[in-house]
Amino acid sequence: MNTRAAVLCAAVAVVAGTLTAAPADASPSSTARAAGAAGLTWKSCRTADRPTLQCASLKVPLDHDDPSGKQITLALSRVPHTAKTFQGPLLVNPGGPGGGGLSLAGFIASALPKAVAAQYDVIGFDPRGVGKSSPALNCEPGHFAAVRPDSVPSTEAIEQANLTRARSFAEACGKKYASVLPYIDTISTVRDMDAIRAAVGAGKLNYFGYSYGTYLGAVYAKLYPQRVRRLVLDSIVDPTGVWYDDNLTQDLAFNDRHRALMAWIAKYDKTYKLGADPEKVEAEWYAMRAALAKKPAGGKVGASELEDTFLPGGYYNGYWPHLAEAFAAYANDKKTGPLVEAYENFAAVDASGDNGYSVYTSVQCRDASWPRDWDEWRSDNWSAYAKAPFMTWSNAWYNAPCAFWPTKPLGPVNLANGALPPALLFQATDDAATPYEGGAMMHSLLRGSSFVVEQGGQNHGIALSGNSCLDKHLAAYLTDGTVPRGVGGVDAVCKAQSDPKPLSAKVASRTAHGSTLHGLLGFRG
Repeated sequence: MNTRAAVLCAAVAVVAGTLTAAPADASPSSTARAAGAAGLTWKSCRTADRPTLQCASLKVPLDHDDPSGKQITLALSRVPHTAKTFQGPLLVNPGGPGGGGLSLAGFIASALPKAVAAQYDVIGFDPRGVGKSSPALNCEPGHFAAVRPDSVPSTEAIEQANLTRARSFAEACGKKYASVLPYIDTISTVRDMDAIRAAVGAGKLNYFGYSYGTYLGAVYAKLYPQRVRRLVLDSIVDPTGVWYDDNLTQDLAFNDRHRALMAWIAKYDKTYKLGADPEKVEAEWYAMRAALAKKPAGGKVGASELEDTFLPGGYYNGYWPHLAEAFAAYANDKKTGPLVEAYENFAAVDASGDNGYSVYTSVQCRDASWPRDWDEWRSDNWSAYAKAPFMTWSNAWYNAPCAFWPTKPLGPVNLANGALPPALLFQATDDAATPYEGGAMMHSLLRGSSFVVEQGGQNHGIALSGNSCLDKHLAAYLTDGTVPRGVGGVDAVCKAQSDPKPLSAKVASRTAHGSTLHGLLGFRG
């Protein structure tokens, strides 16, 4: 790990030159002053699990460079502090882009040690375009309705069917939200975050982001370094690969996680009866995929839907026992019910999912340049598929609207930053969605940051997921700013949690915090 981090650190100066500088006019002056003057009206929106939860809304400009122009509304949630010691707002984000953050505030406040959470107003928000914020985007309702074309374009007809879907989605977004799309991007969201800071009357912001939320937090820190008090980044995006290259890197990592699942199933052959050889189990899985391509299970789960169903297993191994049971039921007994149930639990996309995907594409396609020549996509993805067949083409089609996106790209932000207080970074070594190298790169870019690694960790989103070692570092940092300091590229190492066991009446598949967190973080971001 230290060697990789050192190599990446040495590369920063070279890579940074290829990135876009933060906008010089990104001062908080007009928007933040207006937000601060307006204030917020918090009202109870308590639930049985979150009795102290409050909600509010905040008007912000669609275009922050035109503060008196069209306004949009951000939906906010808050668990207020209760301690005499008040450390300010802790703004939280689950990632995406396109992930709603209203529920995350309540989870973070309940998962932190009580004495720590009590010192913060833990604030969640639905970013612009998402959820209860207005307008909420939904470019093409039912875009993921089953059964979709096979993701692997083994024939020209299959490729054209998938290209038609991608182009249609991009055109629908452009037609429906022509005046909005130029402002659905990371920098605009960051400026919203500064408006939230001002609206709650805070001079500085504490921030905790997972996944894409790490990029969001790092961009905020670049634009407003003087306004950062504490910064926690968990499962970290590689800012030098935004976003086309990052997705190709994901393909290899997710393939490794899928093979890890196959090995886990082989380990428990007495339970699943799919063979004790991981390669045999993997061959059975691809045989199931081929069969479903011809005859979808329950008329719902074809080859593409099967990939969607098993993708969450690459984010969180607590799902493995459920996926293994569905796999075994189909492969051994040709029972389709468990597979359909798994699809409905882990992969079926509802209106909320349509909204999330609409914002995901809007942000990713606007944030950075993507190839406009499909020949480049075809070549790159067939090359990746040769090494990583599990989700390469599924991932390609998920992002393919960016090849036809109607708004011009902005370019990623150069995140090299030497003006921050110490930031705390968490990264699992075997994370598939945001591979380890991204965390090491971010550590190199954020001078003075502390890098805490979960050795052997496989999951995406690791703090407050049941690992007491990681949570100890988080609690210390949020209490008084203490961070671990080590030698070389890594400052602290925590041992990963053990793999789950097969489901039984006596054995739970994972801790409550782990399953709750990963339900909030979702997938694909």
